[in-house]
Amino acid sequence: MSSTAVNSSSTATATATSDLPSGDPVPSSEAPVPAPKPKPIPIRDVFAAAPSNVDAFLAHVQRCLQTPSGIDSTLLFLCYTSRFGASVLESLTRPAIQRSARQLLALAASLPPSATLVFTAKALPSHGAAIALALAKRLRAFSTLLSDARTFLRLWGLLSMYFWLRRLVLRWRTQSPKDDAAVEKKGKEKGGDRMEAAISWVQLATCIVFQSLENGAYLSSKGVMGWSPAAQGKAYLWSARFWAAFVGVEIGRLFYESHKRGKRTRAEKFGDGTKTAAEVEREEQEWGDSWRKTLVRNLAWAPLTVHWSTTEGILGEMAVGALASIPGVIQIRDLWRKTAE
Repeated sequence: MSSTAVNSSSTATATATSDLPSGDPVPSSEAPVPAPKPKPIPIRDVFAAAPSNVDAFLAHVQRCLQTPSGIDSTLLFLCYTSRFGASVLESLTRPAIQRSARQLLALAASLPPSATLVFTAKALPSHGAAIALALAKRLRAFSTLLSDARTFLRLWGLLSMYFWLRRLVLRWRTQSPKDDAAVEKKGKEKGGDRMEAAISWVQLATCIVFQSLENGAYLSSKGVMGWSPAAQGKAYLWSARFWAAFVGVEIGRLFYESHKRGKRTRAEKFGDGTKTAAEVEREEQEWGDSWRKTLVRNLAWAPLTVHWSTTEGILGEMAVGALASIPGVIQIRDLWRKTAE
């Protein structure tokens, strides 16, 4: 029942009984209406609808995997949620293992040196702990496989960066001195201001170095190139450092973009009167949602890139899985919504 209905009912009751003396409540003149019983769903209907539901789900998954970005988002989600799940299972079973180890050590210390220890199933961790450890092992192996697959799919990333570079060069070459004068006068460029162009060039440079180092290290680990294991390790470290630089620049770009968008005039928001207030509000809502998601993704990647940029690392396995699952969940939700029919 809605709050309006409740308020209306209570107001009507108070009005009807306000003139009566205090005492026992006035009984209702009408018999209470029994609440309708929910109709049970026949189990046969549930089983009959199961094939169509499974078919719709698989068709949706197939649509998610039709593009390279969709494949990468799916692999990212599965990779790090599996890693996080493995870490959680290992942490849950660790107390049982430690308790069993302490019991065995105490038993061994209490026996004479000539005694022989015979282990039975009761001395080992419980069957549930053993199943959890086996599942954690499988999940970690699955995560490692997916991580390797994502690295393989990124081998062609330099090709997309070439077209990124091509677009930046064409934009730079098509700008005329007249446009530059307009930039100084109005404080913006026709295709984006100078700050945005500088940010794009820096991000492109960091991505090219990152991808080149990762490709070389990965191909050398598979025997395709001849980098030594030490060189591969250094390449992976430096590729992560350039990735960290990209993430830092991207976070700065997001705040610059938000600042710039907040300084727009009313004419710029409404397109010189061609947009309605509802359209502007909807655009602002969509832009804000996209901006927040991008910021959260990069804030989650930031500590991970620093972790992978150091030899020893700064995060534990559970923290790595939890932080990397955040971008995976955001991207898979967006992908699932965009591919819905």
